[in-house]
Amino acid sequence: MCIPEKIEKILFTEEQIKEKVALLGGELTKEYGGKNPLFVCILKGAVVFFSDLIRAVKCPLEVGFFRTSSYVGTDSSGGVNADEREIPDIEGRDVVIVEDIIDTARTLSKVKEMFLRHDPRSLRIVCLLDKPSRREVENFTADNSCFEIEDLFVVGYGLDCDQQFRNLPYIGVYKA
Repeated sequence: MCIPEKIEKILFTEEQIKEKVALLGGELTKEYGGKNPLFVCILKGAVVFFSDLIRAVKCPLEVGFFRTSSYVGTDSSGGVNADEREIPDIEGRDVVIVEDIIDTARTLSKVKEMFLRHDPRSLRIVCLLDKPSRREVENFTADNSCFEIEDLFVVGYGLDCDQQFRNLPYIGVYKA
């Protein structure tokens, strides 16, 4: 396997990720069997995780997409860019928001607030990675996460640094 020089080490292998995604898919299948939930991918970072996750969910579901951004390079801009008009029709629906990583939680906290204004029947947040040591929004947690990590800047499996490394099949620690 070719590891780019900007990758310090592999944090989670492709096999470890597949195993966790399959487990989460099984949990969501049990939770939403017979309900036809709407799974919403937070673009762009969650797209790889989202694709694998919805295939691991073995019940009818629909998909939607919502774009947000807050990072420039390895630093958070401090702001959250999201357009509430782009939220799919979720009124009365069971909604599962799928995110790649939660660190400060500023972005996802704002997204959750926006989605709740559209009256879903239920709203669940699932993420690939959770970084609670960086939390700036008090008591914000995902309903499900695959991995909890320490304060590292990671790339791969959809996560990027300036749009690079999204295609790596593993999650690696980025060398700044």
